[in-house]
Amino acid sequence: MRPTQRNPWAIAASLLLAVFLWGGNNTGIKVLVHSWPPLWVGGTRFICAGLLMLALLRWTRWLGPQSVCSEELKRQLWWQGGLSLAVYIAFFNWALHFTAASHVALYLGASPVWALLWEGRAGQERGELFKRTAAALLALLGVVTLFWPALHSQSGTWPGELLALCGSVLWVVYGRQCRKLSHALSGAEISAHTMFRAGALLLPLGLVEIGGSGLPAWDSRLLLIQLYCIAVGGVIAFCLWNNALQHWKTSEVYLFNNLIPASTMLWAHFCLGEPMTPTFWLAMALIAGGVTISQTHWRKLLGNFWLPTE
Repeated sequence: MRPTQRNPWAIAASLLLAVFLWGGNNTGIKVLVHSWPPLWVGGTRFICAGLLMLALLRWTRWLGPQSVCSEELKRQLWWQGGLSLAVYIAFFNWALHFTAASHVALYLGASPVWALLWEGRAGQERGELFKRTAAALLALLGVVTLFWPALHSQSGTWPGELLALCGSVLWVVYGRQCRKLSHALSGAEISAHTMFRAGALLLPLGLVEIGGSGLPAWDSRLLLIQLYCIAVGGVIAFCLWNNALQHWKTSEVYLFNNLIPASTMLWAHFCLGEPMTPTFWLAMALIAGGVTISQTHWRKLLGNFWLPTE
């Protein structure tokens, strides 16, 4: 399940595979939310994926050792990690209901820039302020490039674009909650516990959706897609990602996030017939540029000569 080689090429290949699998996951959820209620899709997927990961932690060492959770930590997992993940996935799934999967993935790809803007201490040095401003401007240009056509389109996709943009900020909120929990749990444990709790919080709302729209169709195609999203997009891809985080710096691993929108675009194009528009590729270039600037240590790379100083 989890590659153990420290060979950088093997780690890079595992990250590319995870990116590829997540592109299929995003496309699969797009299919599901057009047949099943979005919150029901999220609730059932996260409960099952969380239980699978908790089982791996309990009976294997693929995700590392399992920690004992105190009562206080359990409350934090419910109302900080689990709740923030549940709110994020609600926005994410409803965004997929209204707009293209590739667009939702691209908005999510801008989240490292929003995280950088959230860090209040980032502007204390002129070099960091320059980097933050440049990254934010590029990302915002990418968002405007992607969002503007939806405002003038007759297809009515702008609610999905807005939900996706909010979802990218909510992903940062979840990430900050995970950072607070990381003093007591590993990344794998945080994901397993918060996935299960997010699913448990979403499932009652999913049942309300079903009460309003009726029982979803249980055909074999949709069940197979949901199984893929649970086991492959929810567990296997995370195992690959978590392994890379054990060997590489977080900033190096998260640069591969730039490839998830492209992977989703390719999956959606060949599986759903979504068009590859020039607007998408321009927006992706701008957002990827902003993320790259935000995640790169330019002072170390270029030296003080190329960056503004005090």
